[in-house]
Amino acid sequence: MDPEPDKPADPPSNSTNPIPAFPDEVLEKVLSFVHSHKDRNSVSLVRKDWYHAERLTRSKVFIGNCYSVSPEIVARRFPRIKSITLKGKPRFSDFKLLPQDWGANVHSWLVKFAEVYPFLEELRLKRMHITDASLELLANSSRLCPCRAVKGLVKMGLKLLLLIAVNLTELDIQDSVTEDINGDWLSCFPENFTSLETLNIASFNTWDSFDVLEQLVSRCKSLRVLKVYKFTNLDQLRRLLVRAPQLTELGTGSFVPQLTPHQYEEAESAFSNCKNLRVISGLWTLISQNIPLLYGVCAGLTFLDLTNAYIDTDELAKLLAHISSLQRLWVIDTVGDDGLDVIGLSCPFLEELRVFPTGPYGHHESVTELGLLSVSRGCRKLHYVLYYCRKMTNAAVVSVVRHCPDFTHFRLCIMDPRQPDYLTNQPMDEAFAAVAKTCPNLKRLSVSGLLTDLTFEYIGKYAKKLETLSVAFAGGSDLGMQYVLEGCPKLRKLEIRDSPYGNAGLLFGGAKYETMRSLWMSACYVTVKGCKFLAREMPRLNVEVIVNVNNESLADIVYVYHSVVGPRQDAPPFVNIML
Repeated sequence: MDPEPDKPADPPSNSTNPIPAFPDEVLEKVLSFVHSHKDRNSVSLVRKDWYHAERLTRSKVFIGNCYSVSPEIVARRFPRIKSITLKGKPRFSDFKLLPQDWGANVHSWLVKFAEVYPFLEELRLKRMHITDASLELLANSSRLCPCRAVKGLVKMGLKLLLLIAVNLTELDIQDSVTEDINGDWLSCFPENFTSLETLNIASFNTWDSFDVLEQLVSRCKSLRVLKVYKFTNLDQLRRLLVRAPQLTELGTGSFVPQLTPHQYEEAESAFSNCKNLRVISGLWTLISQNIPLLYGVCAGLTFLDLTNAYIDTDELAKLLAHISSLQRLWVIDTVGDDGLDVIGLSCPFLEELRVFPTGPYGHHESVTELGLLSVSRGCRKLHYVLYYCRKMTNAAVVSVVRHCPDFTHFRLCIMDPRQPDYLTNQPMDEAFAAVAKTCPNLKRLSVSGLLTDLTFEYIGKYAKKLETLSVAFAGGSDLGMQYVLEGCPKLRKLEIRDSPYGNAGLLFGGAKYETMRSLWMSACYVTVKGCKFLAREMPRLNVEVIVNVNNESLADIVYVYHSVVGPRQDAPPFVNIML
């Protein structure tokens, strides 16, 4: 959601607008077919009657930064909301670059939602802090509560939620638990509870009784998504599949132990009966003897997540041979270039590939430019790639985007900082210039390696649809930031870490930051004085700083965003609000 204008009571005037008026019922009917929040924002700016019709017909709202607007403004503008997505901490909190008590407490939002949205059906929270007191409000006012990436969700809070939210359809608590808790809370579901459609408990370490989970799964006939914790064994998984053959998405536990012939036959039958399965993840401790169990469900798979599975090239080839229409594939770099060759030969319909590192500190070279080239030759529909590697060449990237010009997301992460083309020892400018020039629909770009200002000049010149740019351990001078900020009209998020940009680069943004969701800079050369200057020049921006512990004149972290409510009131002592 774009924040409300400074004068929300004064929507766009139609005094000079030649667009004719429509009857209210016609306009509202037309707007019922407009679902994109971006499109609805544009509609609201056309004329006054469109503004009012849009605010009265909007049922879903997306708030990308909980500090950019207040719950009161949201409630005043949109009185009939049924679904809300609310995001809190910046993305880099996932990498432990922010202290845990940074903020983003959801409670004030829930108080207002409970007051004005009695028919709220869906509340999606990401990187928000939630307490047991908040959970009580949440349970009383929301039918659907996927608590994904929410901190502070402890055992008592879970029990409270389950006791109150009798119509809960989605419970997703992956990455949401801040302490080790067991599964005895599952018994808090009432015996007549049957409404669950999604249950994700993959982040739990233990549970008291598997039987309780089995009974719950058996009762919920509409269950479509089930993700269990990693130590769920194959026999337990078989029992769950027998009771939920209607699943479309499955997150398995451990694929051990080795089964007896009779157990194997039963497990194979349970998998084969899941005719609607489209997504499989988990697959912990995947031993080769049990991989064929998956063959029976492969025909319908569109997404396979192997990031927890160590699988060799031959086994991968056999598995992919059974999947005819795979669109999304996540793997770890242990597949090697040979495994990526197999993917290129086996997955002609692949649209998304993510290759994650086994660990950040190893120095093995499991995947190189050769593997990425193989994939690009065979997977011409590819439009999303996330690729972690330790070396790359300009020529390889140029060839990759020539094979796959439809990239919307290109995220190349060369893990050794400031690495040049390892064959020519030249900067990686040619590579990312080719991405910007060749991929007209590029929306997200992550750059790394040894780069000069030339890379960013090309990005500013050609990447006209770019919305998110991430820069890590790269860059030349402050001029690079200027090229991007002045040249990318749709830029929404700029993320920079460990790069040589200073005050001049920061101040190039000016009014541009008011049209963006946020700017993040960490471990750069920005000073507190420079941040104060930006805050004074652009009073509608919130400029937050965490100072360098070794030099208080330097800003270790800078977080800049536009807000219609001014500086936040809950900033902890280590966050300095620039005024």
